[in-house]
Parts: sequence; C-alpha cells; structure tokens
Amino acid sequence: MDGDLGSYDVIDVRLHAADAIVFLDFSPFRCAWRAIRRSPERADFWKWLLLYRRRSRPVLRQAVAAHAGDAELYVLPTPRAVRRFTAKIASGMPDSP
Repeated sequence: MDGDLGSYDVIDVRLHAADAIVFLDFSPFRCAWRAIRRSPERADFWKWLLLYRRRSRPVLRQAVAAHAGDAELYVLPTPRAVRRFTAKIASGMPDSP
C-alpha cells in the first residue's frame, strides 16, 4: 500500500491482508526537501508533514501491530536502507525485521 487515502482509507483491511510491510520512516527534513523539489504544496500538506511523527505515525504503527501482527515489518529510515533492502530482495534474501 502506498500513500494516505484520507477518510477513504480502509487501512485495517489492507494491513490484515499483508504478509510484509515496508515502512519508509524518513526524517521530516528529508521529506520536506523532497516535497520542495517535487512541486509546490498546499499549507495543509506542510501542517501534516510537520505533525506526522507526533500524530499520524503512532496511529499507523498501532494499526500495523493490531491488524498485521503476523506480517514481516521492515522499517527503513533512509534511502540507503531502501537500496540495501531492495538489493537483498533482488538477490532473494531479505533481511529479517
């Protein structure tokens, strides 16, 4: 799953069906820098970004624990971690969570 569908999101259903979860947990600075480079964003996006770690992230992590307890969870905090993870997947040997 990717992104946030807002009020239309049915995350518990998607998490329940997951056998693996890749959680990109990049720093707010990195996310802001990429957003600035990508395109202009509305004020509500910047508010969400600034409050994400305190508000949205804990709710999402609780949902993962509640609805995907048997799924493998990979938390990748940097682009380098993503590159290492994808290289291991490509070689057929993923890291353990």
